[in-house]
Amino acid sequence: MATRHQSRTAVVGLLYAYDLGNENIGNFKDDILEEGKIRNKQREFSHGLFDGTIENLELLDKEIISHLKDWDYETVGKVEKAIMRLGAYEIIIAKTDRAIIINEAVELAKELADEKAPQFINGVLDSIGKEK
Repeated sequence: MATRHQSRTAVVGLLYAYDLGNENIGNFKDDILEEGKIRNKQREFSHGLFDGTIENLELLDKEIISHLKDWDYETVGKVEKAIMRLGAYEIIIAKTDRAIIINEAVELAKELADEKAPQFINGVLDSIGKEK
C-alpha cells in the first residue's frame, strides 16, 4: 500500500506536468497513480491534493509570491513551484499541521529538486505557515 509521501510525490509530478502546459493531465491522473501503485484511500487523498491545488492555484501563487524574499517567481524552477504549491495548499486550505507539511516538502525537494531547494522551500512554507 502506498504511503502519503508516495501520494504527494505523485501529485508533485502531476502539478509539474500541469505547469509545463499539460492542462489535461487531470484526465490521466488515475493512470499515473496506478503506475505508482497508489490505490484506495491514498488515491482519494492524491485526488484531493491535486484537485484542491489546481482549484486554488491563483490564491496559492499569490501567497507564495508574497513570501518570496529577493526572488522572482518566474525564475523559480517548476519542480520547486509544484512542491511549494502543494505545501501551501495543505497549510492554507487543507489546514494540515504546518510542521508535517514543511517536513514533507523538504523531503520532496531533497528527492526531486536541486540541492538548494530544500532550504528555499522550507523558508517560504514556514513563512506562509506562521502567517496562517
